[in-house]
Amino acid sequence: RCIIFRDGDEVELGSRNEKPLTRYFPEVVAAVRQHLPPRCVVDGEIVIATDVGLDFEALLQRIHPADSRVQLLATTTPASFVAFDLLALAGQSLLDTPQSQRRELLEQALANAEPPVHLTPATRDPATAREWFTVFEGAGLDGVMAKPLAGPYAPDKRTMLKIKHARTADCVVGAFRWHKSGPVVGSLVLGLHDDQGRLQHVGVSASFPMARRKELVEELQPYLLGEDEQHPWLGELGSDRRPGGEPSRWNRDKDMSFVPLRPELVVEVAYDHMEGARFRHTAQFRHFRPDRDPASCTYAQLERPVRFDLAEVLGA
Repeated sequence: RCIIFRDGDEVELGSRNEKPLTRYFPEVVAAVRQHLPPRCVVDGEIVIATDVGLDFEALLQRIHPADSRVQLLATTTPASFVAFDLLALAGQSLLDTPQSQRRELLEQALANAEPPVHLTPATRDPATAREWFTVFEGAGLDGVMAKPLAGPYAPDKRTMLKIKHARTADCVVGAFRWHKSGPVVGSLVLGLHDDQGRLQHVGVSASFPMARRKELVEELQPYLLGEDEQHPWLGELGSDRRPGGEPSRWNRDKDMSFVPLRPELVVEVAYDHMEGARFRHTAQFRHFRPDRDPASCTYAQLERPVRFDLAEVLGA
């Protein structure tokens, strides 16, 4: 998510939590100067599009401290900006202007815009929205947004509704991470077996009440790895995709280390969308599956949407 502030040649990019992004996306700054009105504030999203959809991993890699690396990535993995909303135009605030009027003004402002600046598609037809909800997932989108036509832009309130896909999967609990507050479980680290039978890291489940976090410590004790036992996520012969121990790119102080478990425990989780071979977002814990054979937890159970050209989404 990105809010763009333009005042002539001065352009600032900021995340929704007010982190500055300008220096990381010089190609977006250049495109804004070329395609956005001279004085405006636009809400939208920075994306990196590939032939198979959106690449969120490549987007994360763009946040790099070295200027030389930033310039290189701007060329090798160029980003685009997709405009959602118009918050100000020609020095006039539009925050209290109804959504329907803001949309009309945004369409006028971007009437001649060209890639890498795009206008997100919008419709008032429920049938079209249902079709988009189904087919756009194949381009890497995890749902659609519904906005009240008469509503103002309220940055600190939930005035929009996001309709996302909802699915379940049975995963192997390959490890866990401690919670930042103390000796309770912070998250379950999940895995699925690939075609070669290797357990690959697919995501985490982390939303637990504190009382449940304490219970999980006891429930996971029988699965702790013995000193002489091997684990598919440890050693040189580990899986291609495994949970890393390096600091988080967004939070340098966040501990990403994990406690390996014997891969014998299966859990059912809910998820919304896949990004490559992993869950895009944190999966929601449903319940343990003691009846399920861990070896049967493979990628084959996951529903794969039909591929859809992202360029058609942006041109819808």
